[in-house]
Parts: sequence; structure tokens; C-alpha cells
Amino acid sequence: MTARALDGYEISTDPDRLDSGLVHDWLANDSYWALGRTRAHHDRAVAGSLNFGLYEAASGRQVAYARVVTDHATFAWLCDVYVSPDDRGKGLGTALVEEVAEHLASHGLARLTLATKDAHGVYEKVGFRPLVAPEQWMTLGLLDPGPVGP
Repeated sequence: MTARALDGYEISTDPDRLDSGLVHDWLANDSYWALGRTRAHHDRAVAGSLNFGLYEAASGRQVAYARVVTDHATFAWLCDVYVSPDDRGKGLGTALVEEVAEHLASHGLARLTLATKDAHGVYEKVGFRPLVAPEQWMTLGLLDPGPVGP
């Protein structure tokens, strides 16, 4: 699947197009949520996920990435959304998330969830909203219990 995202860019789920080394570098060295992630850990995550790359159409250079953990039937979790620092501010993150949501809509999923510390505005443009009943959700932090409290 390859679709036009914005003029001069395209989005693809073709795993052979992913620059996994570049994506690992972005996430392990420049994201707040995956700092220090090992290459082996990254490769396992990519192998078990639906991956979206956003590329310059002319050069093929990868400029953004998003990963979805899903059963393709009932649930999906959007994670590891990243846009190269040199390519931010062009609407590419929003275009990428829109394509992810459109791609998954055809599967009849009950929900697509995500967690973000600082990009709420990007996701709100696509239709994401806070959980209606967060008290119904629970988490089990096996390695990192995450923040506790309000």
C-alpha cells in the first residue's frame, strides 16, 4: 500500500522500504519514550507490528515513522510516531496519523489508542480525544511502572 500524503511525499507500509537503522537511531537517541532502546529490542518491535514510513517521493528518503500494534480485528495501539527534526512543521505528522487511522478504519476496529506527553494537538486534528472512562483502563508496567499519581 502506498498513498499520496502531501505534495512530494508518500506513505507506505512496505516493510522493505523501512530504514530500520535510521528509525532505531531516531527513537533510541531522540525520543523521550524510547531512549536507549537496543537495536535488538527495536527489531523485535518492528517485526511484530504494522509499520508506516513516510518518504520524500523524489528521493525515497524516509522522513517519518509510525508503528501500530494490532490484531487487525478489534484493537490497535499507535506508538513510536516520529518525524525527522529537519522535516517538522510541514504537517507530515498529522498526515501520517491520518493515513494510519484511515488504513485501520477498514478493519472494523473498536478503537485505536495512543499515549503522548506533548503532542495532543497533532492527534486531536485527526479526531483523537481523551479516554471517556479512564477509570476503566489499567496498566501493568513490567519493566517500568510509569508515573503514579495524578
